[in-house]
Amino acid sequence: MIERIFPATPALSGNDLDAELLRENSTVPTGGSWISFNFVSSADGAATVEGRSGKLGNAADQHLFQLMRRTADVILVGARTVRVEGYGGDLLSEEARRWRTERGLPAHPPLAIVSGTLNLDPALDVFTKAPVRPLVVTVGSAPADRREALGEVADVVLAGRETLDVDVLVAELARRGLHRIHSEGGPTLLGTFQAAGRVDELSVTVSPLLVGGTAKRIADVLPGTAPAKPQDLELAHILKSGSMLFLRYLRPGS
Repeated sequence: MIERIFPATPALSGNDLDAELLRENSTVPTGGSWISFNFVSSADGAATVEGRSGKLGNAADQHLFQLMRRTADVILVGARTVRVEGYGGDLLSEEARRWRTERGLPAHPPLAIVSGTLNLDPALDVFTKAPVRPLVVTVGSAPADRREALGEVADVVLAGRETLDVDVLVAELARRGLHRIHSEGGPTLLGTFQAAGRVDELSVTVSPLLVGGTAKRIADVLPGTAPAKPQDLELAHILKSGSMLFLRYLRPGS
């Protein structure tokens, strides 16, 4: 069972907690885009186990993961995460799709995949089994032949010349009516948005594991890129399921 331990009152769990989380996720400032990130981390800061984040989660984590997807206009993810985590097919459950359509939202939010090199096979399930046509976000220096090949299975969006321009990406998504941007990683994508000062919300699942090794943190930067300046966040809630914690942080003043 997932229960809310902060704020402590009113005590919420089960369906009541789900309804409150969906309300929170749906309530964002108007007049612009809202960018949220969701990650899982071990207790000692590792973002993966044996190269995959999924091995850090459990059923409770997946339940909250699905609730966050429900309210998204678009799901933003890096190309490596797509390949490693095996994205493809329906990203939302039947219940989630029904919830969206009952509120006038499209049943499926599109997936937007960020790749500077376009190292993506058009035959991947994420393209061939997509319920709605995906977006591929890239830069002007990406190989023209790969842009053409991926243009057969996705809408290719340019956002920058040599490196990703976060402001251009957000504007391009907004132009398509996609204002609530929910990102599921990976670490380089979070680091890039953090450096641009465009992280409005961060949800982190803290898994009760000590991983050790050389696994990355949830935020990273490309080689040669200056690290982002520290950014203050405000704690919005703490949820608990067994020994696993779920933290939600917001940009101050949100």
